[in-house]
Amino acid sequence: MPATFVQKLNTVRHNPALLKSLAGLQRGIEKESLRIDETGLLSQKPHPQSLGSALCHPKITTDYSEALLEFITPVFASIDDCLQSLHDIHHFTYHQLQQQQELLWTCSMPCQLGKSEDIPLAQYGSSNVAKMKTIYRRGLGFRYGRIMQTISGIHYNFSLSDKFWANYQQQQKNTDALHQFKTEQYFGLIRNFRRYVPLLVYLFGASPALCRSFVKNAAHNLEALDEHSFYRPFATSLRMGDLGYQSSAQQALFVCYNSLENYIDSLRKAITVPHADYEAIGLKDADGEYQQLNTALLQIENEFYSTIRPKRVAASGEAPINALARGGVEYIEVRCMDVNPFSAVGIDSDAVHFLDLFLLFCLFNDSPQFEDWECEQNDINLKRVVNDGRNPVLTLTLNGEEKPFNEWGNSLLDAMLPLADVLDSLHATKSYRESLTLQREKMQNSSKTPSAIMLEELQQGKTFAQFGLQQSRHWQDYFLQQPMPTGLQRRFATMTADSLAQQATIEAADDTDFSTYLAKFYAQYY
Repeated sequence: MPATFVQKLNTVRHNPALLKSLAGLQRGIEKESLRIDETGLLSQKPHPQSLGSALCHPKITTDYSEALLEFITPVFASIDDCLQSLHDIHHFTYHQLQQQQELLWTCSMPCQLGKSEDIPLAQYGSSNVAKMKTIYRRGLGFRYGRIMQTISGIHYNFSLSDKFWANYQQQQKNTDALHQFKTEQYFGLIRNFRRYVPLLVYLFGASPALCRSFVKNAAHNLEALDEHSFYRPFATSLRMGDLGYQSSAQQALFVCYNSLENYIDSLRKAITVPHADYEAIGLKDADGEYQQLNTALLQIENEFYSTIRPKRVAASGEAPINALARGGVEYIEVRCMDVNPFSAVGIDSDAVHFLDLFLLFCLFNDSPQFEDWECEQNDINLKRVVNDGRNPVLTLTLNGEEKPFNEWGNSLLDAMLPLADVLDSLHATKSYRESLTLQREKMQNSSKTPSAIMLEELQQGKTFAQFGLQQSRHWQDYFLQQPMPTGLQRRFATMTADSLAQQATIEAADDTDFSTYLAKFYAQYY
C-alpha cells in the first residue's frame, strides 16, 4: 500500500536532516505585461532601447509581441527577495516607459485591440537565434492568430534543493541515480497538479471578462456585459479556457506524464512529424520568407500549451527535451496563474506562499499513474472551473462520480493544514497558515475571489477596457511616486548596456546562413 500524505509528512517531520533541507525551496517568477499608450491601446512602438536587448537582457525581454514585455526574476530561496526583485524590475520599467508616454496593462486578457496585423511581432536583431525567435512567433500567428498571443500570465518556477532530494531518497530507501529519483518525484507532483489545478484556477483566476475587440466576430459562449465587454457570470479564468491558450490542433496531442521517456517521445513526435493544416500554410511564402519554423504540430516545445511543464536549463542551442533527457527534471514551471490586477506586480506574497504549499502537497500525496480516462476527466474538470467556477452548484467528475466542487476544494485545503504548520515552523513565520486561511475564505465565499471582485467593479458601469486602464494607471502612479534609487538605476543601466553589447557580439559572430542554422537545430530531434 502506498504511504498516505499524513504518513509521508510525518516521516519528513521526524527526520531532522530531511526537515531542515525542506526549507531550501527555490522559486523564480516570470510575468508578462502589454505596453499600452495613455489611452489604453496597444503600443505600436518598438521595444524601448532604454530597456536593453530583448534577446540578451537577463530580466527584461519580450514574449510574442514587441509590445508584450516579460519580466524574469533570478531564482531565490526567499519569497520576499523574489517579490522585491520583481518589484525592482517594474519600478525601473515604469520610469523608462514614462519617457515615451506608455504604461503597463495590468490584466491577463488584453487591452483594446485593432486588426490582427497591427499586433507587432517581437524583434530580436539580425542574428540567427534572433531570426528564429521572430519566425517562431510569425508561425504562431498563422497557426492560432496574433490576437490570442496578446494574453498575459504569471509563470512560477519551483524546485527543491539537491540536499532535500538526497535526504528524501535515503528516507524512501530508493537506490536509483539521484536525477532519476528527482525526475520520478517531479512527475508525480505534475500528475497531482493536473488533478488539483482547478482549485488554483478558482482561487487565483482573474479573467472572468474581456474586451469585445478580443473576440471580434469569432464564435464564443460568452454573454454581453455591456456594449464593449463580454463575460461569463461564474467564470474564473477565461485565459485558461477555449478562448485563451488552447489549440484545437493540439487536442490530438496526447502527452502523458507517467514517465519522462513518454513525455519526451510525445513532444519529439509532435515536433518532427508534419501536420496537414500547417503544411497547407507552407514553410515559406512566395518570396522565400519563412512563415514558420516547420510544418509539424509543434514548432518547438514552447508551443505545447500546458498548465505545468517539467524543465531543465538547456545549454546554448540545446533542445529542451534533450536537456531533460540528459539530466532529468531540474524544476517545474506552473503556467496557470493569471496576472492579478489588484497587485502591484501581478502576484502577491499570499499567492506565492500558497503555491509553495500547494506544490509540496502535490509532491507528498500519493500520485498513481494516469489512465487515459483520468486525463480526459481532468481536462473536463478544468474547463468547468474556468467557465463556471463560482457557480454554487458546480460539480466535478471524480473517479466517475459527481462531487460538489466546493466540498472537494475544502477537503484539499483542510488536508494542507498540517503541511502549512510544518512550513511555518521551519521558517519561523505564520505566513503559510495565514495564506491557507485566506484561500479557505475564498472557498467559503466566492465573492472574495479575484474574478468576483473584478466583476463587481465591472457591474458598476465600467467596461472591461475602462477597468483595465484604471488599474494600469493606478499602478503606474504607485511606481512613479516612488523615487528611483540611485543604486537600482545604476544596476539596470549596466544590464541594459551589457545586453546591447552582448547582442552585438552575437550578431558579429554569426557566420552561417539561416537555413543551415535551422537544419542543424532540428537535426538534434531525430
